[in-house]
Amino acid sequence: MYEAVRSRDARFDGEFFFAVSTTGIYCRPSCPATTPKRQNVSFFPTAAAAQHSGFRACRRCRPDAVPGSVAWNTRADVVGRAVRLIGDGIVDREGVAGLAARLGYSARQVQRQLNAELGAGPIALARAQRAHTARVLLQTTSLQATEIAFAAGFASVRQFNDTIREIYALTPSELRAARPGRTSRYGSTGSAAGIPLRLAYRGPYDAAEVFDHLAARALDGIEEMTGSRGRRTYRRTLGLPHGPGIAEVSEKLGGGWLECHLNLGDLRDLTTATQRIRRLFDLDADPYAVTERLGADPALAPLVRVRRGLRAPGAADPHELAIRAVLGQQVSVSAGRKLGKALVTAYGRLLPTPNSGLTHVFPGADDLAEAPLTELGMPDSRRRTVRTIAAALAHGTVCLDAGADRDETEKKLLGLRGIGPWTAGYIRMRALGDPDVLLTGDVAVQAGMRLAGADPVDAERWRPWRTYAMHHFWNTAADRRRTPAA
Repeated sequence: MYEAVRSRDARFDGEFFFAVSTTGIYCRPSCPATTPKRQNVSFFPTAAAAQHSGFRACRRCRPDAVPGSVAWNTRADVVGRAVRLIGDGIVDREGVAGLAARLGYSARQVQRQLNAELGAGPIALARAQRAHTARVLLQTTSLQATEIAFAAGFASVRQFNDTIREIYALTPSELRAARPGRTSRYGSTGSAAGIPLRLAYRGPYDAAEVFDHLAARALDGIEEMTGSRGRRTYRRTLGLPHGPGIAEVSEKLGGGWLECHLNLGDLRDLTTATQRIRRLFDLDADPYAVTERLGADPALAPLVRVRRGLRAPGAADPHELAIRAVLGQQVSVSAGRKLGKALVTAYGRLLPTPNSGLTHVFPGADDLAEAPLTELGMPDSRRRTVRTIAAALAHGTVCLDAGADRDETEKKLLGLRGIGPWTAGYIRMRALGDPDVLLTGDVAVQAGMRLAGADPVDAERWRPWRTYAMHHFWNTAADRRRTPAA
């Protein structure tokens, strides 16, 4: 690991952190500061662990702002599931007891496993996240410190002040004064300007492909895409724990981040909204690891070279994704989009104030569980399936939260009438963010594999990144359809 620090290798940012005993600060591996002596360096698996050991965040490299280890997205064990739930704000909303209940373990077991592997328990991990959220708000908005304290999830202003001083060695006022000079007009909860965020990713990032994917599936009323290719803006509504919100993301890449604005009805939803947009845009992926594995396959190597940084878009709302997956059964993307639009028009929840083309939030599962759905021009069997999956989601029979057990969830989905392997796998891939799904029965995937000369028997070699292999095959098939015949 010291070699990565000495070479300032950005590929390891977020995979581990290092701290310097002589300065009392911790950094990301690519920190531009002078490389410390090896005997003064210690390593930590998470920023929270470094903070828990008394180290402060470096002001030059901002280690608290980098994406975390990709392992938390790939791993299906209790530690990986716990980290995803903490990232979604569960500890702030439900406490450690709520986290443990969702995982099916005791609070003591969760604490022990997280401490053993990450060097920090759930409270310390949530504290690190709150501190990062507070720093972003201090440096990008003109909100009052009291508003920021509670928006970031702190229980009191005193706890907020103490945490900021411990982690950044600055008071909140001093941290705000050190901002890089970009402050939004978001001076109160109801401001229309939105909270500006820089959502970091590991490069390279194929933004064009992600925006193409979202544009092809955007539902009028809850999503809109404006601008020309390369300079597009994607906007969508969000149903959040404390009310609706709107996210706006720019296609134009910054220095390793996407520009995002969040307009929230309640600032307590900031952490949850941020994580959902990160999952939608697959910002925590590790393209270096994906390229290393898939690029070693003779059939996939040419595809990987053409599309560097290909991402697998997730879901901003897992329940919405599940319903839309059913609407898309055995129909084209455009037909599924029309059905989704009809569903939103008939059952979507109106925004308190329409915002340009955004008028609704996607209907909740409880809105659809008993809905007649006669407005949708589709077979009765599929209407029953929509109601069935909506009821399962509304009653908690099927759980699609960030920490859901992927194998167990897929089994439950397959147990629902009308849900087959394609639908269950698609939901697992996008709603649960599984990077290792391969829908071998998908016609476009089969076509892409034939065109690439890939053999299904080689799929085991693509683990744990088969989702990305599948996106390459989908794109290969789509490219052929777009190519005029000779």
